[in-house]
Amino acid sequence: MILHAIVDDLETARVARGGGATVIQLRLKGLATSELVERGRPFRDFCTKQGALFVVDDDVQAAIELAADGVHLGRNDGGAERARETGLLLGLSAQDLEEALSASQGRPNYIGAGPVWSTPTKPEATAIGIEGLRAICSAVDVPVIAIGGIDATNAGACLEAGATGVAVVRAAANAAAIHAALSGAAL
Repeated sequence: MILHAIVDDLETARVARGGGATVIQLRLKGLATSELVERGRPFRDFCTKQGALFVVDDDVQAAIELAADGVHLGRNDGGAERARETGLLLGLSAQDLEEALSASQGRPNYIGAGPVWSTPTKPEATAIGIEGLRAICSAVDVPVIAIGGIDATNAGACLEAGATGVAVVRAAANAAAIHAALSGAAL
């Protein structure tokens, strides 16, 4: 079970890791690579000390310069081949079954599938629902990380649908409750 916290500040990363997040993904949209590297160094150090995987969002070069464990690329981001060549773990996004099938051909380490439920972090995206997630999990042969509108009340349903784990943005600060839900523990 993977709990993937997508963060833009170090305090949320600390809370998420303390709550059981196993992956910390740094998402700072719109920054030049040099600025992302500069702002990402404390996250790299934190993840190293805490034993969490460190993933950079969207920028392969920044991931390389930060000695990140991986990079997550969206549907319109390039660099997948370079990520694989440099040994980075590679995550690719998919918003529907067709995209998931296409992404799986790119040999990622995982596919981030969603949004499963509506979310203000991606208001333009159509939610795939639990059945859409189930269809993706059944169709691809790589681990699927569910994302989008996930919290402690619905995280377990994602695992039941076949996901290997969940990624959270808004709920990252509530990682302990999500981890408990994923572990089948009472909240």
